[in-house]
Amino acid sequence: MSSSFERYQKRRLISSYFSVIISISLVLFLLGILGILVLNTKKVADHFKEQIALTVFLKDTAKEVEIDQLEKSLALADYTKSTRFISKEDAAKQHSEEIGENFMDFLGYNPLQNSIDVFFNADYVSETQIAEISRDLSQKDFVDDVVYDKPLIALLNDNVKRISFWILVVSGIFLFIAVLLINSSIRLSVYSKRFTIKTMQMVGATKGFIRRPFIWKSVRLGVIGAILALGGMAAVLYYVNQSFPELNLLADRNLLIALFAAVFLIGIIISWISTFFATQRFLNLQTDELYY
Repeated sequence: MSSSFERYQKRRLISSYFSVIISISLVLFLLGILGILVLNTKKVADHFKEQIALTVFLKDTAKEVEIDQLEKSLALADYTKSTRFISKEDAAKQHSEEIGENFMDFLGYNPLQNSIDVFFNADYVSETQIAEISRDLSQKDFVDDVVYDKPLIALLNDNVKRISFWILVVSGIFLFIAVLLINSSIRLSVYSKRFTIKTMQMVGATKGFIRRPFIWKSVRLGVIGAILALGGMAAVLYYVNQSFPELNLLADRNLLIALFAAVFLIGIIISWISTFFATQRFLNLQTDELYY
């Protein structure tokens, strides 16, 4: 009978430890994913900003040397990430492929113009800076028109600020929830041993002596949960980086190492603090209060 009861108690104990590990790992995993989002919000925003192009349409009278000089000066400018010259012939070919027929057969001539697409460095993608660059380019005699999507730039900058703010808010809220969930799981684990704690206290064991094995056990569970969470984070990070290599998520390795270390330490620290206060609570209870 006693051996059957011991097996039952052992199964309950293993189940309790398993639930604590799963709770810690899931919470830390989600917290780590939010951390990755926070660290890469600017990088993702910069990626989209650098897809916005300003198109410089050139007059048919523009000389080749003028076009070459303009392209070189744009390529060397601080605000430029890259440039792309599109001849009127290439533009006509692309347009014909898009509409599915050769429009020049109907018109008898090519109405399109030579152009240069300018892609900006992310820091220069703002309404005022691009408007100023557009004015400077428009003043050149051989430039016919300068076109860019002004509403898209305003919308993108507003959305980036809004999304960055809410990611920080959600991360703060989730950190608080993470502390509560891990603390609740560990308190339930300690609660199952409340009579053992009180028995040890009644035979003269000090509070520090009683707390020590519980704290070390919780810290070990926190380490296991953190390792599982870090493994999940690494898998997600690898998959996203393979799917979207242009984001280059693994470029700043020091920052990622710091994030992984922070998640690992959070798992240990929360486990330690939660166990300390949970055991302290039962140590301060009277014997008859343990039944409530």
